[in-house]
Amino acid sequence: MFLNHRRRALVAALGLCAIAASVHAQAVPKTIRLIVAYPTGGVSDVVARALADKLATQLGVTFVVENKAGASGTIGMDAVAKAAPDGATLGFSSISPLVLNPHLVKSPFDPIKDIAPVASVMYSPVLLLATPATGTRDFRTLIDDARARPGAVRWATSGQASLGHVVLEQVRASAKVDITHIPYKGGGQQLTDAVGGQFEILSTNAGPSVAVQIKSGKLRPLAVAAPARMESLPKVPTLAELGYADANQSSLFGIFAPAGTSPILIDKYNVEINKALASPDLRARLQSTDNVPTGGRAEAFASEIASEFESNGRIVRAAGIKAE
Repeated sequence: MFLNHRRRALVAALGLCAIAASVHAQAVPKTIRLIVAYPTGGVSDVVARALADKLATQLGVTFVVENKAGASGTIGMDAVAKAAPDGATLGFSSISPLVLNPHLVKSPFDPIKDIAPVASVMYSPVLLLATPATGTRDFRTLIDDARARPGAVRWATSGQASLGHVVLEQVRASAKVDITHIPYKGGGQQLTDAVGGQFEILSTNAGPSVAVQIKSGKLRPLAVAAPARMESLPKVPTLAELGYADANQSSLFGIFAPAGTSPILIDKYNVEINKALASPDLRARLQSTDNVPTGGRAEAFASEIASEFESNGRIVRAAGIKAE
């Protein structure tokens, strides 16, 4: 009897130790590396750093931001996928490396199995802008012009197989018009050439530099790809409102972790990210760049990513989009 009592006591003690060890293993690390899949200084980097500062304060830990740009976000997300799933590494990126890039080039990681979505952070509207090369004042007139002059309307995007290119292909397919694609490598030169009237139409993510050109009258907004109209441009319709629901695609950004990260930690980070996004100062910071705070549960974010992966696969195959 005495031995049985001791045995039960020993088993109970071992069980408590195991629980304590599990809780300790799932504690938030004192230092968290946030990999940003884009260069320093851009809107994405500014937002990521502002969010990291907020989370550092809320969690009482240190965030170290590390920029790993290249391959349209794939390099940064690959680093996240290959990191230890101990909660000490998170990534900030658009969902394109998970839902678009893998349909165009061989991915160094499995976008569904190797990455754990933590929380969506914001969406960045895609603006369709008329340049000084055209007198077009609204989107329907643009389509009429393209229909009357096949191939004459030139539409610039940030690159072959970019989100802007996908939007263009969806418009071309839906409207059954011939529009010439002008792919750039990034957005800087693209914006300069747009102001200079080197092509008729530009599709680009909203941001401060774009807003300056719109306010100056050098670029005229015709439509926006986004779930809703932009607060700063309330008279500009979404592509969905204009009858192009399939082309109504904005850039969704979020926080990610390596697959295998503890669900307890993912839930903890999700709660803190949603808390940060609800704060007036961070919301104002995002909205000042024409980005819209999102948030929500990790499961909903993962479901949206899975849906976008399937949808983009169909679009890429139907349009025959190829990477450069």
